Amino acid sequence: MSAAPHLRVVRGNPDDVELAAVTAVVVGLASADGPTADEPRRSAWSDKSRQVRRPLPHGPGAWRSSALPY
Repeated sequence: MSAAPHLRVVRGNPDDVELAAVTAVVVGLASADGPTADEPRRSAWSDKSRQVRRPLPHGPGAWRSSALPY
């Protein structure tokens, strides 16, 4: 008995190299670093990048865009 395929080609006729490239991308995205079950998720309130001021706009109309939310 064979297991169901994890990837399926819906359209086109890719060669072995193209299928290998797509498989590598999918495996890479699946194993990308992110929060795991062992690692608790950090709150946005504790994010230190929120304390850094964003760059001030400059140029024509800068005074107007300085009050707009980013």
